[in-house]
Amino acid sequence: MSQDPFPVIDVLKRELPAATFDAAGAVDMPTFYVDPEHVLESIRMLRDHPELQFAFLVDLTAVDYLPAAPRYEVVYILACLGEAFTTSNGPAAPARRLRMKTRLADSPDPRVASVTSVFPSANWPEREVFDLMGISFDGHPDLRRILTADDWTGYPLRKDYPVQIRKDTASWSPVTLSPEEFAANVRAAQERAAKQAGRE
Repeated sequence: MSQDPFPVIDVLKRELPAATFDAAGAVDMPTFYVDPEHVLESIRMLRDHPELQFAFLVDLTAVDYLPAAPRYEVVYILACLGEAFTTSNGPAAPARRLRMKTRLADSPDPRVASVTSVFPSANWPEREVFDLMGISFDGHPDLRRILTADDWTGYPLRKDYPVQIRKDTASWSPVTLSPEEFAANVRAAQERAAKQAGRE
């Protein structure tokens, strides 16, 4: 598979002329950068454009390059599944993978748009990046910590996080849920989902 991202970038530039796209070197898959202001519409275009059809968000993560500037990169890995899944009425796009990145400056509150409106599966990965890296996702439906305790201070994957930190848990209680309560919770969640589906 070619590692040249330009066929994809050419489509994005044609459809999103206000956005800035730059190819990035990579050995495993085509990779490019987009400016943070156009992440959401780029992700939507990658999914919906009939020439692209990147319908699967494989992963979403972030990297801290301190002391470099810009400091952070948010990384989106997508896949087009080819004949296995098409998002248009026309022919399926070829199966391939793609990496899109955006750079964020070092600031007290780095932010980028959430892509959960395009890929609901981005919910927990965005929460993980928020929890461990301190990057906020505007428009996320439930942005809160997911791996550390709710009262945790700091972001453990940042390069300037103190590695020898010792922190006592402020609150803890064991999970006390009987099998019957668990089954009742599952049934209630299924009923809520069925009602929600009926309204849409």
